[in-house]
Amino acid sequence: MNHNTQVGIIGAGPAGLTLALLLQKAGISSIILENKSREYVESRVRAGLLEHNTVSLFDSLRVSERLHKEGLIHLGCFISHNGKSQRIDFAKLTQKEVTIYGQQEVVKDLISACYERNIGIIFEADATQITDLETEKPIIYFTKNNENHSLECDFVGGCDGFHGLSRKTLPKESYQEYKIEYPFSWLGILAYAKPNYEELIYAYHSEGFALASMRSEKVCRLYLQVNNDDKIENLSDEQIWDELENRLGFALNRGEIFEKGITPMRSFMIDNMQFGRLFLAGDSAHIVPPTGAKGLNLAVADINNLANGIIHFYQNNDEELLKNYTQKCLARVWRVQDFSNFMTYLCHKQSEEGTFENQLQKSKFDYLTISEAYQKTIAENYVGLPYETFA
Repeated sequence: MNHNTQVGIIGAGPAGLTLALLLQKAGISSIILENKSREYVESRVRAGLLEHNTVSLFDSLRVSERLHKEGLIHLGCFISHNGKSQRIDFAKLTQKEVTIYGQQEVVKDLISACYERNIGIIFEADATQITDLETEKPIIYFTKNNENHSLECDFVGGCDGFHGLSRKTLPKESYQEYKIEYPFSWLGILAYAKPNYEELIYAYHSEGFALASMRSEKVCRLYLQVNNDDKIENLSDEQIWDELENRLGFALNRGEIFEKGITPMRSFMIDNMQFGRLFLAGDSAHIVPPTGAKGLNLAVADINNLANGIIHFYQNNDEELLKNYTQKCLARVWRVQDFSNFMTYLCHKQSEEGTFENQLQKSKFDYLTISEAYQKTIAENYVGLPYETFA
């Protein structure tokens, strides 16, 4: 079966859904292809912190009603080093805040809005090939229910993640890869337990890093630094709670752990996010370690640039903004990569206590406790630099 639309979008995560809604607002049609089921993507646990920019964009799309009712506004966070703690005051230093609201909840809101606004989403549609990218009518081939389909469009939005088809379709000679594989991973848990802390806590400890976060007033999200070869089955729930309390330095409200897993830490990006009429966004083009809480937010920033370029094309018959899409995105991507890398190296144990590297790490934290300028640098990157910064 053949389908037609103006913009074909691969991936129904935050990036693809946001792109479709921004285009629909400007009167541009799109169809989203997603290889998983709706139930799967709406339950997929990922990020949980939204920048000021991201919330403002969702406000402009009229998809933030539940976000504002259920999201938790944070005006700062804590960074600690072996029990000594420093608060980073977002409100004072930047006059902005961040919002805690799970990515799966964002996805539910965006999907509901797409259906309400008659934006087509085809779930369990496996994109297999993208062709004719250097023409005015690229084609996405996909299968659904063991039947072959094609989607002809003017532009393709590649929002299908790190393992998706979009980046694999770029000619290998068209980009350079940059990556870091960190020598540690995160063991993360979700638990039905009321957080007994009001803001996120990043804790360096001689035994390794820990993070106290949350998803709601009844669900906490906590992380431990572990070795890359550690296995989740080797740690009991009680051992996880004990180690969290040891590293954070206070007793936690313990509850049922209903999800846990180990996530490798890595930085990855390519220096070209487009080829012909294919444009990559989000994890398709870059991965950042979660220490900086930037993955979803960086994807939405990409989409803001891409939507502006596509809308400009249809309104002015001018591809200039689209030609500069990669250049504009990369300015923010490199800034976010640097910040995420900085936070990762600041907070994680990398060498034994008393070594040269460890003393430098402690010196950074000591400086953080006395320098408001250093605190402001962290705060303004954490809440998100304005979109206009990279215009």
